[in-house]
Amino acid sequence: MVKKESRNKIRENKHKRIRNRFSGTAQRPRLAVFRSNNHMYAQIIDDTVGNTLVSASTLQKDVKAELEKTNNVEAASKLGEVIAKRALEKGITNVVFDRGGFIYQGKVKALADAAREAGLQF
Repeated sequence: MVKKESRNKIRENKHKRIRNRFSGTAQRPRLAVFRSNNHMYAQIIDDTVGNTLVSASTLQKDVKAELEKTNNVEAASKLGEVIAKRALEKGITNVVFDRGGFIYQGKVKALADAAREAGLQF
């Protein structure tokens, strides 16, 4: 009997391979994205000390209030704008984009494009 590996396990392995190539520094922190079936989460992380500098998610009341649904492309683009605005307020302009093992299309791409338009560079 052929046993297939779960999609989540495959995504985790992809994420480990991606993380071997880069990490966030104080000058250029890492923008990490995670999406579940119902919500999206974004964090800007300095990996040298292990601190989360800025975070945003569709669970937060101020973000959720402006959304009709929390798991679609529109919600992802709104989250990209919010994370970029919060990062610029903290003085962060350059980041490394970490897609978290997810395919760069749909919600992940919408979040990245919105963050770029709002002023983040990556």
